[in-house]
Amino acid sequence: MNMQHYRGAMKEYEQVSARSQIEGAPPERLVQLMLDGALDRISVARGAMVNGQVAVKCERITKAIGLVDGLRASLDHERGGELAGNLEALYEYVGRRLTEANLRNDTAILDEASTLLGEIKQAWDRIVADQEAVQ
Repeated sequence: MNMQHYRGAMKEYEQVSARSQIEGAPPERLVQLMLDGALDRISVARGAMVNGQVAVKCERITKAIGLVDGLRASLDHERGGELAGNLEALYEYVGRRLTEANLRNDTAILDEASTLLGEIKQAWDRIVADQEAVQ
């Protein structure tokens, strides 16, 4: 199997896998997947930044920002109250920092954004684990 065919097959597998995880998933799981996606894209962007791959860096940071914006848009302020407001402010901050990291080519800012999202992801992981334990 040539390398281009392999990459195409892997991309198709990843898309099918992602679709199967999303379809019918509870909202908490979707939040986990979005956070995973954002963290993965930030990680790849960091590697691209270090290696001087400007196009990859820009694309991955842009996709990470899109996921963070999606997280922000999905907040339920009516039910979430103050917590939803705090998360909105955090997601807005992370989005700004990702933009700044892209403009300044600054890995430290990417690390900061990754750390903040990682802490939120850990909290969601605990919530989902607790819910699964009850069921």
